[in-house]
Amino acid sequence: MIEIYTQILDSTCFAVALTQQQIVTSSFGANQQTVINNILSKIPCNTPFQVFCEPTLSARNVLTVLKSIYDGKEDNPNLPLATAHLPSYTKKVLKTTAAIPLGYVTTYGAIAKASGGGPRAVGNIMAGNPFAPIIPCHRVVKSDFTLGGYGGGLKVKLELLSRESRSFETIKHIQVNGEQLEAFPVEYVLRNFT
Repeated sequence: MIEIYTQILDSTCFAVALTQQQIVTSSFGANQQTVINNILSKIPCNTPFQVFCEPTLSARNVLTVLKSIYDGKEDNPNLPLATAHLPSYTKKVLKTTAAIPLGYVTTYGAIAKASGGGPRAVGNIMAGNPFAPIIPCHRVVKSDFTLGGYGGGLKVKLELLSRESRSFETIKHIQVNGEQLEAFPVEYVLRNFT
């Protein structure tokens, strides 16, 4: 059984679906109904679930980490994600995306280069990311450092990236999947909006 918990923290609603202490999906948004609908759209079909009014201690801890990520304070939270049901390519793209450090962005093309496939395939996986904001799909942008897309809306994507700004100046090269992922300071994107 999948257990779904929500909590409003500083006027933003966070939600998590858990099974056997693993996160099946997570979400955040302006109101509880939208967030629960997003969670329900991403749980595996024909899987029983229950929405609880009060989070358990472990669910509350996960929700607090989601809020910390949302606030631009947490990086690589190392939460247990339920990925066994996902296709292998999706897992590879999500693993690559998870490697983007706080304060940095990368492009759909760079993710594709490090994971195989093409930028559009990466974009499709980002659009269906079941682990927002744990897997930081908001840190994936177009090759010209414009925002691209985002399920929560471009305004939310820009807000997330703005909170993650650390004034870094150097490009990073991260080893993932036996390849190098090129990551750029988030300021490359933010200067498009100043």
